[in-house]
Amino acid sequence: MESQHGKLRQLFEYNFLEYTSYVIKERAIPDINDGLKPVQRRILQTLHNMDDGRFHKVANVVGATMKLHPHGDQSIFAALVNLANKGYLIDRQGNYGNIFTGDSASAPRYIECRLSPLAREIMFNKDLTEYVDSYDGRMREPVTLPCKIPLLLLQGADGIAVGMATKIMPHNFCELLEAQKKILQGEDVRLYPDFPQGGLVDVSQYNNGNGKIRCRARMEELNEKTIVIREIPFTTTTESLIDSVEKAAKSGKIKIVSISDYTAENVEIEIKLARGIYAKDTIKALYAFTDCEVPISPNLTLVQNGVPRTATVEEVLRYNTAKLLDDLRRELEIDKNRLEDRLHARLLEQIFIEERIYKTIEEKTSYKAVIAGVDEALAPFVSELKRPVVTEDIERLLEIRIKRISRYDINKQKKEIKSIRGDIKTIVKHLKDMVLFTTNYISKILTKYGESYPRLTELTEFTEVSVRRVALSNLTVCYDRKDGFLGHQIKVSSGEPEFSIPCSEYDRLLLIYETGMYKVVQVTDKLFVGHDIRWIGKIQKGLVFNMVYKEGQENLCYVKRFTTPKFILDKEYRLFDEHKQSKILLLSLGEEKSARASLVPSPRAKSNVVEIVFDEYLLKGPSAKGKRVSPRSVRRVIDTTGKTPQPKKINLALPGMENTDPGQGEEE
Repeated sequence: MESQHGKLRQLFEYNFLEYTSYVIKERAIPDINDGLKPVQRRILQTLHNMDDGRFHKVANVVGATMKLHPHGDQSIFAALVNLANKGYLIDRQGNYGNIFTGDSASAPRYIECRLSPLAREIMFNKDLTEYVDSYDGRMREPVTLPCKIPLLLLQGADGIAVGMATKIMPHNFCELLEAQKKILQGEDVRLYPDFPQGGLVDVSQYNNGNGKIRCRARMEELNEKTIVIREIPFTTTTESLIDSVEKAAKSGKIKIVSISDYTAENVEIEIKLARGIYAKDTIKALYAFTDCEVPISPNLTLVQNGVPRTATVEEVLRYNTAKLLDDLRRELEIDKNRLEDRLHARLLEQIFIEERIYKTIEEKTSYKAVIAGVDEALAPFVSELKRPVVTEDIERLLEIRIKRISRYDINKQKKEIKSIRGDIKTIVKHLKDMVLFTTNYISKILTKYGESYPRLTELTEFTEVSVRRVALSNLTVCYDRKDGFLGHQIKVSSGEPEFSIPCSEYDRLLLIYETGMYKVVQVTDKLFVGHDIRWIGKIQKGLVFNMVYKEGQENLCYVKRFTTPKFILDKEYRLFDEHKQSKILLLSLGEEKSARASLVPSPRAKSNVVEIVFDEYLLKGPSAKGKRVSPRSVRRVIDTTGKTPQPKKINLALPGMENTDPGQGEEE
């Protein structure tokens, strides 16, 4: 039984690994050589096979591609539309949908396509292409296409395989080719994404094809009450962006009157704002709460030599540049060999006709004798040829018709031979300096097609939009001391609430208790916090707290100042040691605050009042003990901020006399 389970486990593991490998290499992850997934490569090869310069019905192209691709017409159609909408390799005719609005394409029987001039020039060369049998063995398909531009980085890619995924950002056509020229010159390069939707992109955290980027919509203030979105972030559509704006409006994060989509060839989304709300502030809120700003985490995973790996933009570009140089060298060598074969044939033909060698075969009685006779007659001229004469050369000569011999033009033949020799000389020159030849080739492509592909996305650096700062204060948090509850759904039964704080759902509330305990809580609908809260307020960085408190064990008072404390949500902290007699006597906020402490009267004291100017005390940590007010006990403390200081009263009681007036010697 255990052996059967073991065999079953091995079977599942083997089949799962096979499936994983297939999905990675044959479905989801593009190849570094031509930047294409298998379905895209098969579509382009099919279009090349069908190419006659005219448009073809997409339905016919999909049907023809099914001879190479075993996964059905819908996957082929979706891949073709996606490839065509990238705008580089396929010319379109008809409704292919809209990348801005997310509208889908018309049915394949209604739309047409063909290879673009760029695709014809840079994607195909039978001499450089390795072919294998298709899935049913009836046709031959390319392993990869000999692409002459870095298509993987140009178009980008997005795919999910088993245990891995890829998200490659598209880049600008001209920038890629200029970078290749720099690589050929030994210079360093740095490239950043460029999206067909335009917009703005912050690449401060971009790590050469990986890392993180942030994309923003391009917005403008038509007036202080109207915002127009002209470009949208990558990965979004006008529909998804409008949905996110409406969702933010329903949840109270922004206030708008209406949002209208006028997008056609260009994006135009108009947002009308509510009364009392202005465009300058709302733009920040749109970035914070809607898809007007989206984070993207690129992941440059590709297939190289049949194995998936994660690479960088620079690695891919250097690989593609080295491959381009090698492909161009191979093309030149193939052309050189063909020209040399052609020159050899022309020289043989010239000798055969001008030296009248064809007359030597008139008396030969057998084919073998004819071959030998021609070979013998050509022997004196072998030194003029590029290579030795073989039987195939002689057979080709014997196929020349008498009509052609009679009309033979010596001058024309010499001119053609000279032209062929000139072409060979040019190729040899190029082969000696392949870097220059490759650079010139790239420049030629740039000159021919570069103007059609300007940069659309603006590179910039965003300042972080604080959600708490731009959120609308659409909630009012109240505190009911009688019941001990806090929240934005609390309704005080009688009179005005003691604490009523306008805030947003992103704010944090600092609670300071009479006993010196404090904690920070989230804004909530209803929360029990107790009956002895001294102060409640929103967390504000750098806010100064001035406090006078009684230390119960010593029965003395202390003064201290501190700023907004650091915290962990819902964790309890203390401003001073816990004791049943310890409590806060005065708490005020900000600079230039003052107070007056009234001391317990003493017959020997000159004054029973201490004036406290908080700015004279150093800022310390919230848990620091503070500075003692007086060695005597304090009866009470009052806030005197903004009041004119009163002259201190001197206690004139003689030693031993009791103070009959408890308030004598105090200033209030």
